[in-house]
Amino acid sequence: MNRKQLVVGNWKMNGSLSDNEALLVGLSAADDLSGLDVSVCVPYLYLAQTREHLAAGNISWGGQNVSEHDAGAYTGEISGSMLADFEVSFGLVGHSERRSFYAETNELVGIKARKLLSVGITPIVCVGETLKQREAEETFGIISAQLEAVIEQIGLENLGRLVLAYEPVWAIGTGLTASPEQAQEVHEYLREQVALLDEAAASSLRILYGGSVKPDNAEKLFRQADVDGGLIGGASLNLIDFLTICRLAI
Repeated sequence: MNRKQLVVGNWKMNGSLSDNEALLVGLSAADDLSGLDVSVCVPYLYLAQTREHLAAGNISWGGQNVSEHDAGAYTGEISGSMLADFEVSFGLVGHSERRSFYAETNELVGIKARKLLSVGITPIVCVGETLKQREAEETFGIISAQLEAVIEQIGLENLGRLVLAYEPVWAIGTGLTASPEQAQEVHEYLREQVALLDEAAASSLRILYGGSVKPDNAEKLFRQADVDGGLIGGASLNLIDFLTICRLAI
């Protein structure tokens, strides 16, 4: 796959209407990103604002989470159909913070991916290991279990409808970054695992790298054969840094 995808995934519980305005206006005005697929995944409250600014252009938008329930007495939850009302293209599931802070299991991540697919939204499924797990040489086993749980929920027929994001937990918000070689090793492994099940899906599958991507390391990461773009963290809160990363991916 030659065309890269860059996803803003780290507004997290950040942002305000005024701060978002500057970022969205700047992104909308960038006229040199046609060789790239850019998506902005924002907190629920800002979906309307984001759609308003991006609807006329080529940048898509998405949510940062979704409920495992379709409807019902689940106060505070947001269903897939609610996201679809805002013409959301992508939804993050399985982010390491959801797994660690909210005890989301591999099975639950798979269910959430299935809920997104059921309303026509592409899940961006995050997988990754902790530093302790990497040091114990458990990386491949951990991400295999995470991937298998998703496939069990969505079925082999939907493999080609996913985006995967490898985000080593030890490289999120720490300033540490997987080396290009470390990232490639895991991305290659993920593609090989998918190929065992569906070669066509593996060849078209986008696998993004997420973990302290910055302007000074993005180019080398994106040069790796199986790194199809990035799930951009803190750098996405700075318009100049994010646009620089985007241009390095083209």
